[in-house]
This record gives sequence, C-alpha cells and structure tokens, in this order.
Amino acid sequence: MRTYDKLVRDRIPEVIRENDETPVTHTVEGEAYRERLREKLVEEATEFRDDPSAAELGDVLDVVAAIRDAETIDADELQQKRRAKCEERGGFDDGVVLDRVEE
Repeated sequence: MRTYDKLVRDRIPEVIRENDETPVTHTVEGEAYRERLREKLVEEATEFRDDPSAAELGDVLDVVAAIRDAETIDADELQQKRRAKCEERGGFDDGVVLDRVEE
C-alpha cells in the first residue's frame, strides 16, 4: 500500500484502475480545495526546479490555471496585474540577484 494524501489530476484514479490497482480517493471543495491547489503548486514548482522541462513547466501552468479558476480571478485581470507589476518593478529577464542592502 502506498499513501499519498495529495491532489492529483482528475483521470489518475482511472489510470490506477487500468494498472489493476484500486485507488482510494475523496474530493475536496471550497477552501480545502484551494489549499490543496496551493500545495500542488509548490510540488509542481519543485518538480520543475529539479527537471526544468516543458512537461514540468506545463504542469505548473495547469495548476496556476486551476488556482485562477478556483479563486475566480479573471484571466485578463491576471495578465493586467502581471504587466503592471513588470512595468513598476521590472521582470526577471536580466538575472539580477540582490545580495544585500546596506544602510
């Protein structure tokens, strides 16, 4: 028996059954679902850090899209907020690393 206690893609139980195993699942809603999505984002970001592939980055984007939907954040609003922050503080294109701030 393997124990996971984590949010998985919707078809994972079906895939497990196709492998002649029995998945034990439950569903979460509301704040519990949103919390599981936040945990999943960290998991997927860590996997991308360890394997910086298009597939892993796609997983990160899938979770971000699910979070956006669960939090009812409009896609256009999200892009506007992202662009505004880039205009105000810049993006991450130049590779700037802050070592310290001296007074």
